Amino acid sequence: MTSKFGHGFITNLILLSKHFGLPPSQAFYGAADHLDELVMPSQFAGTEVERLLEQLRKRVIWHQPGTMDKEDAKEVIRTLHLLAVALDQELGIKDADIGHYE
Repeated sequence: MTSKFGHGFITNLILLSKHFGLPPSQAFYGAADHLDELVMPSQFAGTEVERLLEQLRKRVIWHQPGTMDKEDAKEVIRTLHLLAVALDQELGIKDADIGHYE
């Protein structure tokens, strides 16, 4: 059976990230769907990746659209950035950084 909202780890993180490129008032609608079949590889068990993924799940699933959209979207984006750096570090890139740009 084909997945409706994505199945995998990186695939689903990318699909979820696309939501947070939208205005905060639109970002959360349907975002949690991409967490349904998000599968964390076992190599990340017990790491910062697992901790940040759990934090990301909570921030997205517990959010009530229309309430604190801007603040919560900012925190989700921050968590996605931290997760990307943690993934790079787990994969051996010790100086991973999201950079600082405006």
